[in-house]
Amino acid sequence: MRTLKTTPKQDGFYMPAEFLPRKQDFLIWPERQDTWPNGGKVAQKVLVEVAKEIIKHEALTVFCSADQYENARARLPEEVRVVEMTIDDAWAQDKGPFYVINDEGEMRGVTWGWNAYGGLEGGLYFPWKRDQEFATKLLDLENYDRYNLSDKMVFEGGAMQIDGEGTLIVTENSVLNHNRNPHLTKEEVENYFKEYMGLEKVIWLKDGMAFDETDGHIDDVCFFVRPGEIVLSWTDDETNPQYPNLKAAYDTLKDATDAKGRKLIIHKIPIPPVLHITPEQAEGVDISESAAPRDPNMPLAVTYINSYFVNGGLLVPMYDCPEDEIAINMFKEIMPEREIIRIYTKEWSMCGGNIHCMALQQPDPEAIAALKKNK
Repeated sequence: MRTLKTTPKQDGFYMPAEFLPRKQDFLIWPERQDTWPNGGKVAQKVLVEVAKEIIKHEALTVFCSADQYENARARLPEEVRVVEMTIDDAWAQDKGPFYVINDEGEMRGVTWGWNAYGGLEGGLYFPWKRDQEFATKLLDLENYDRYNLSDKMVFEGGAMQIDGEGTLIVTENSVLNHNRNPHLTKEEVENYFKEYMGLEKVIWLKDGMAFDETDGHIDDVCFFVRPGEIVLSWTDDETNPQYPNLKAAYDTLKDATDAKGRKLIIHKIPIPPVLHITPEQAEGVDISESAAPRDPNMPLAVTYINSYFVNGGLLVPMYDCPEDEIAINMFKEIMPEREIIRIYTKEWSMCGGNIHCMALQQPDPEAIAALKKNK
């Protein structure tokens, strides 16, 4: 792996959309005792079910600690590659590399700064050194060259949604938060986005969902299903604590245009009822000064938008409520070309995220280049 001194944009590389073909995916075995109840045992069962679905569509690697290697290897399907790696926590999307590609089918990585969602001012755990190293270790393992921004800007994968045609959607409260990048102006942040993700336009939302411990990641709010078209978390209930932020997001997005000058097509996906951490779940989490508390009755940010693309499909989190069926049917209508797959991941939501937060995609640059040439 070489560390390059240029930028992706200078070299003709850009970040592709998540709905485009992918080469493989990565998951991290949940086991941190002050994050996951009972040492992650229930969350591990969820991961095994997610892994079984992913490998029907593409290759999958699961990283775990030395202590959990035997357990993870025994529980996961044989088709899954299991690799020992020292990591602080299991949110692969947020701390993994951003993969950038070019029209010749080549791929490189971009590494950003990481401080566990806010460092010592609202961050969720400490220390985070091994998580900071994860993106570089992964690029080393796969032997991809990198562009390094780890000493210049903190940025997380769940904080952005991209259409692959020059448009990025982010929230101000996450990216411009004083606990991430107090040294950067909005203009400087946009310049990093454009240079290191190959972008032309940034659409800024004010905030993400209420109760989101990440300071408002966009992957709970909306995602692109194809260029110029998004799905958006929504509620018509003005008394719902999520309504103000989601209404503000909709108002911004309905008036926005993308990098190609298109008005966005917006599909509103109803959110499930507000969930809360149960006393039983809270009791299973170790109490630690180094991690955010998981208190009984703590409200959670839950949504169907924290879904995850696979080749030919979409994995959708389920919460055992009537809104599950509504969301599934809407996704089927919006994406008839995809298999819409139910995944019961409530246990992951209890710990602050869901399937999109937990999984990391690696694009297939050759397949994407071929699609572009055949357009």
